[in-house]
Amino acid sequence: MAMFADTMILPAIPDLIRDFNINYSTSSWILASFLITGAVMTPIAGRLSDMYGKKKMLLIIVGIYTIGICVAAISTNFTVMIIARIMQGVGASMFAISFSIIRDKFTPEKLAVAQGIFSSMFSAGAVIGVAIGGTIINNFGWHTTFLLVIPIAIVLFVAISRFIHIDMDKATARVSDKNTEFCCRFIHVRRDILLSESSSTTTEYDSGSRNINKNKSTIDMMGAITLSITVISFLVALQFMQTVNAAPSENIPIVIGFGAAAIISLSFFIMVERKAISPLIDLNLFVNKILLRANIINMIVGITALMVVYQTIPILIRSPSPLGFGGNALNIANVQLPYMVISLIVSIASGFIVSKFGNQSPTISGIIISVAGFFLLLVLHSTEFVITTSLAVIATGLSLTQIGSINIILVNTPKQSNGVSLGMTTLLYLIGTSVGPVIAGIFMQANQAFVKGISGSSFPAPQSYNLIFVTATLLSVVSIVLAGSIKKKPSAPRIIIK
Repeated sequence: MAMFADTMILPAIPDLIRDFNINYSTSSWILASFLITGAVMTPIAGRLSDMYGKKKMLLIIVGIYTIGICVAAISTNFTVMIIARIMQGVGASMFAISFSIIRDKFTPEKLAVAQGIFSSMFSAGAVIGVAIGGTIINNFGWHTTFLLVIPIAIVLFVAISRFIHIDMDKATARVSDKNTEFCCRFIHVRRDILLSESSSTTTEYDSGSRNINKNKSTIDMMGAITLSITVISFLVALQFMQTVNAAPSENIPIVIGFGAAAIISLSFFIMVERKAISPLIDLNLFVNKILLRANIINMIVGITALMVVYQTIPILIRSPSPLGFGGNALNIANVQLPYMVISLIVSIASGFIVSKFGNQSPTISGIIISVAGFFLLLVLHSTEFVITTSLAVIATGLSLTQIGSINIILVNTPKQSNGVSLGMTTLLYLIGTSVGPVIAGIFMQANQAFVKGISGSSFPAPQSYNLIFVTATLLSVVSIVLAGSIKKKPSAPRIIIK
């Protein structure tokens, strides 16, 4: 549902720019606001679901998402639209809870199949959204795309409420607590036998139990706030950097102010995360060389995909000739559809690819294919057919890259940290996706041209698209270097008992 709604609105981005009277740089926040909110809310929602129950939190989040869709459908100005997109971004945190429910409900031998179906639904929703979005926007306007999702969201809310039963939530928590208690007792008793300090067992066990319970009931709100300020300040400073030449006296203080805010809030975020009991980003995992490189590769996938496919191509197709193709929403859908279909096919085949060739080979192969696709798009984007072909190549490359990089993360993460590591990977990926549209919007706003016969309106010049495609190509080349430097899984850490 979420991917269906989000991809269906892509062909309408040029219409939103016109109807809300905003520039191309500002339009990037239609995507970025959703993604930033989703990035910050995902770990928070996961923590809340552990505290209050998965089904209850899933219903609340689907409800907020539905309200956001309703507000977007009736929005008449850009501010209201951004508020609606933020509410939908809160809804994006339903993904982590949904996956957690699937993991709890299925046996290990069925989990792989369930996980494959779940993952393929992202691409399936995107395929359906692109396939019908252009037609709906062309015939009924962009408001209809949101109106169409409202009954789906309501039916989904009712279905979750009536047919998903997670009666084991509390029982599982009790069993988990008992298992944790047993493990704590065993570890402490074993240590005390080794060190002949049996008198400290009770005190240290009680302390460990309190820490575990505290960890379960703690939400890293300060981490979420400082991370949000960091990302938003950085993106705003990035936007105004491109307009410094136009009005130096006005824009230089803005760039300096938001740049300083980003640096200061990042410093606070690092300090908060070091002390947090349940941090948004585990800095110990983050500085691991293999995990860091794989996460950067995954972030680059998010940046390039959103920058090129989601933000740039719709505007290129809709811009009037000779600066674009003068197409409509249906043309955009036709160009983007092969990208979505191939992403779906590759995601379904991902399990077989990784099991046969390992993690690193698909990653490097995917990056090389992505470089070829972006380079082809750079040198040849004069016809819709060539763009469609390039996007098909890019879809193959990015899908393989993401599959491989995530599996590298899974393989090289300590088992006890899998949940934290995956949450961190999702968070970093969503941050990357929020940066991509802003970069594209900056290039398009900084390089404008006029078309004869269309007075009062300027459109992105050809060099703006070249800059975007060059940036995507160079970022992919960086990924090759990072992937090539990932050599092997590190040896298991030694456990030293003191």
